[in-house]
Amino acid sequence: MIAATGIELRAGSRLLLADATFRIAAGDRVGLVGRNGAGKTTLTKVLAGAGSPAAGSVTTSGEVGYLPQDPRTGDLHVLARDRILSARGLDRIIRDLRAAEGSMASADDETRDKAMARYARLDEEFAARGGYAAESEAAAIASALGLDERILGQELVTLSGGQRRRVELSRILFSGAQTLLLDEPTNHLDADSIIWLRDYLRAYKGGLIIISHDVEMLDTVVNRVFHLDANRAELDLYNVGWKAYLQQRETDERRRKRERLNAEKKASTLLAQADKMRAKATKATAAQNMAKRAERLLSGIEGERVADKVAKLRFPDPAPCGKTPLRASGLSRSYGSLEIFTDVDLAIDRGSRVVVLGLNGAGKTTLLRILSGVDAPDTGDVEPGHGLKLGYYAQEHENLDTDRTVLENMKSSAPDLNETETRKVLGSFLFSGDDVNKPAGVLSGGEKTRLSLAMLVVSSANVLLLDEPTNNLDPASREEILGALKTYKGAVVLVSHDEGAVEALEPERVLLLPDGVEDHWNADYRDLIALA
Repeated sequence: MIAATGIELRAGSRLLLADATFRIAAGDRVGLVGRNGAGKTTLTKVLAGAGSPAAGSVTTSGEVGYLPQDPRTGDLHVLARDRILSARGLDRIIRDLRAAEGSMASADDETRDKAMARYARLDEEFAARGGYAAESEAAAIASALGLDERILGQELVTLSGGQRRRVELSRILFSGAQTLLLDEPTNHLDADSIIWLRDYLRAYKGGLIIISHDVEMLDTVVNRVFHLDANRAELDLYNVGWKAYLQQRETDERRRKRERLNAEKKASTLLAQADKMRAKATKATAAQNMAKRAERLLSGIEGERVADKVAKLRFPDPAPCGKTPLRASGLSRSYGSLEIFTDVDLAIDRGSRVVVLGLNGAGKTTLLRILSGVDAPDTGDVEPGHGLKLGYYAQEHENLDTDRTVLENMKSSAPDLNETETRKVLGSFLFSGDDVNKPAGVLSGGEKTRLSLAMLVVSSANVLLLDEPTNNLDPASREEILGALKTYKGAVVLVSHDEGAVEALEPERVLLLPDGVEDHWNADYRDLIALA
């Protein structure tokens, strides 16, 4: 279904992948893994036809369904239901059927007769594409992903970012594509939806490539693993499941180390003997041959894999501020006639820690956007206190100017830093050399996360608003964030589905949306995190 030959990928002058050749056939469920920034997202874009390789070719047969990390839905004024049905062209047919029904009521005989003939043709096409059974299938998929009838009847513009992403995932699963390319599909899903998706993908008969940091997802679903090694720019192919892959990699590492030690020992013996023989003119040639043999021994052995680099993260020392640097009162927000939340009050004291919980669509992201000043409330006020300095991590990375480079984004966040200091900070977040000149718009989800976090680090913020900060991160990078949360001295307002992130925050209070109820944090709320 997908055949890749001699694929080479580059990010500017940096080589991400060299000469990769592989095939994805029906029944192949591939877990594509590697550190953030290794090129996983770039590779899936190329396989989906949304990008071009620096060299090599990709051939596909059958339809490919592609879920990028930040899906763009085009017209945000279509209904969520119609967006899903558009995967099979059913949205157009249903609209045309409704229009034909209206014309059939015309008093004009000619208009009515044409409408009846058109209705019959459309009804036949509707039946050929699955008809009402297909509508029911789409609704079932959407429901399993947490999209009820009320949400399906709304325009996309009224939905949260998480809800829109679930609409796109529903659309791709409904499409009937022979090959699925899914980049972090569990982002924004609650626990029940993740379990359903695991079971769905495990039974999927087509080809599948999935990028995920959800270990249970990989363990449940994949029967092959592709490891993109950022240090060697190579794609290692393992035709085994997740646990067997982990065991095989560990075995490979031990073998490489053993072979390297044996080769070094033999080479050392040869070189020592060659040094002794060089003193005799009659044995100079033999000594030279021994030295060459030692070089061949070392060059023919694979080196031990270099450990992946991890961005070192420490949130800023907070700037001095008053007792209550941020206060909000009477906040409400609606989209048209749809009320998101109403009459929310919140006081953020110096150094306080608050977690915001609520089901998808309850307004968690909207609240943080209002607190950050990105959006305005319908009613109520946000009042900055003495010395307030906000740092906002946006779930969809809206804080990044996608047309500007990594370096330019950093400079706008920390204008007082000189270029050398700015590059030093970026280097600690794994942006070095030509990487700093890449437009932010071409970064992977993990790279955008690292850039956004780097911008927070130089902000000296005393109140951090964090919206799903662990999304798109590999396990090592996630641990860095959790460690930084534990040691940060300023105030934090956190939105997260990640139980580990909430535990690392050690919240004092919880705000429940959409009702705006505030309570002291206790262990009973822990079960709500994955559901929120």
